[in-house]
Amino acid sequence: MAADPHNVVRLILPRHAPGHGGDVYDDAARTLRRWQDERILVPDREPVLYVYEQGAADRGPDAQVAQRGLIGALRLLPLGVGVIRPHENVAPGPVAGRLALMEATQANLEPIFLLYDGSDRGAAARIVEEAAAREPLLDIVTRDGVRHRLWAVTDPGELAAIAADLGPRNALIADGHHRYAAYLGLRARRRHAGNGPGPWDYGLALLVDASAYPPDIGAIHRVIPGLTPARAAELAKGAFTVRKLPGGTRGLHAALHDLADASHQNAGDRDGSRQAASGHSASGRDAAFLVAGGGDVYLLTDPDPLQLEAAMPPGRSSLWRALAASVLQELLMGRIWGISDDDQDVRFVHHDATEAVREADEIGGTAVICPAMSTWDVYAVAAAGERVPRKSTSFGPKPRTGLVLRTFAES
Repeated sequence: MAADPHNVVRLILPRHAPGHGGDVYDDAARTLRRWQDERILVPDREPVLYVYEQGAADRGPDAQVAQRGLIGALRLLPLGVGVIRPHENVAPGPVAGRLALMEATQANLEPIFLLYDGSDRGAAARIVEEAAAREPLLDIVTRDGVRHRLWAVTDPGELAAIAADLGPRNALIADGHHRYAAYLGLRARRRHAGNGPGPWDYGLALLVDASAYPPDIGAIHRVIPGLTPARAAELAKGAFTVRKLPGGTRGLHAALHDLADASHQNAGDRDGSRQAASGHSASGRDAAFLVAGGGDVYLLTDPDPLQLEAAMPPGRSSLWRALAASVLQELLMGRIWGISDDDQDVRFVHHDATEAVREADEIGGTAVICPAMSTWDVYAVAAAGERVPRKSTSFGPKPRTGLVLRTFAES
């Protein structure tokens, strides 16, 4: 908020100044209206889909593109239909907060992030690439070194071709489960109030072809206060093969390679190969973790199959049981350490294993370094109607908030 008077955080995470009362969501609504009145935000004059690209800051012809996709209004469907597929559960509190903000502002302030399989290279993929060959409307590099470019697709024929191509497909929610639940909640409220069709039947989304632009799924590591690495490793010996690695935390980079080897990760997991979905045995025996802190690193591998089976909840598929995240949640943390994998007992660190170890050392606890899940394992679990364990995926790159908003009045 201090960075700029028009920073979008003033809308998506409104905060009161000290001594001010009232409703922060109403504050966000007033701010949005003021920015529109002052033409800080300007509505499109015609129907549009945006092609949005994120990539390397290098502006040369060979600059790496991490991701391209389409930002637009997505028609909402119940999750049970199977067109929009979640892979995580949601919590009531965050859904209620996002719904209240959306009700107050009458807007979708940031897109959810969806993935689909466009390997057949249909019209949507073709139009996205053609648009990206033109001069962009916007071309900026943010302070994190990411280049963002935006193009508008307004031709009615192209818009119709995109809709016809994407209509029969399904998509995975990579990020935005709580916002999609809020979308559905607002639509249900409007229906209950007797309202007919309207802008609440849609929600803002970024849709990316995962076959052309495979996402980066980062691991989410755990930091456990009150448990030393030595004690954690000693307890784990009852169900895992535990090996203390030479070099300790000073050799963390080498330890991460050992973890990747032990968990059978390969280039296919990182490039979106469909073969990754079969990269786990049905028993979860490929699950592996690092336990680190206090200068030491332990590699945990080969969970005992009998204890693994006993730890798993009934009714879960063999794929779900094989996920390293499931082994972590049910066997290692729940059964062996007796720790609930929740925000009260555990701290979560996205992507950065070094940061997880540093935080563990600060509090005298243990860092649990987890392997990243493959894209196609997430797809397979979602397609089966299941959800992966909480805090097990961190999809990226996420769309930058503030480039495209959707207000109901202009929809």
